[in-house]
Amino acid sequence: MAPAPGTAGAPVRRLTVLYDAECSLCTHVRDWLLRQPRLVPLELVPAGSDEARRRFPGLDHGTSLEEVTVVGDAGQVYRGAAAWIVVLWALREHRPLAHRLGTPAGAKLARGAVLAAAKWRRAGRWGGNGYRRADGWVYEPGHGWMYTGPGCDDGTCATR
Repeated sequence: MAPAPGTAGAPVRRLTVLYDAECSLCTHVRDWLLRQPRLVPLELVPAGSDEARRRFPGLDHGTSLEEVTVVGDAGQVYRGAAAWIVVLWALREHRPLAHRLGTPAGAKLARGAVLAAAKWRRAGRWGGNGYRRADGWVYEPGHGWMYTGPGCDDGTCATR
């Protein structure tokens, strides 16, 4: 992933991890990150939240709900495997692993791990049978995405 314009070579002094607060796998990883000793401070902010929108008005917040997104203090944006690698780089005990995953061969392994987590997440196999978002959308394995927002209790929903 190319760095954001004007951020190439900028030092990373702080990272903000945008995570899906409605995903049990994502909140599990958030809790794990909070327990890790860090070399670079991490802030964890729910993706798509008012706080995330206020901090990063130019970011595609819909994408940040679908794919892990990390933002550096100089405006660097990392997504997917690159996001996980930079987060591991920020952790004291995992920086050597981040350097190994930053190689071409390691990047393939990191991408595979991210894809496996995404598959588990979409299949609802982590802590539940479905995937629920705060905006009323629910993914049910075998049925797909359904809107269950206000006014849908009887199976009919008003159009927006």
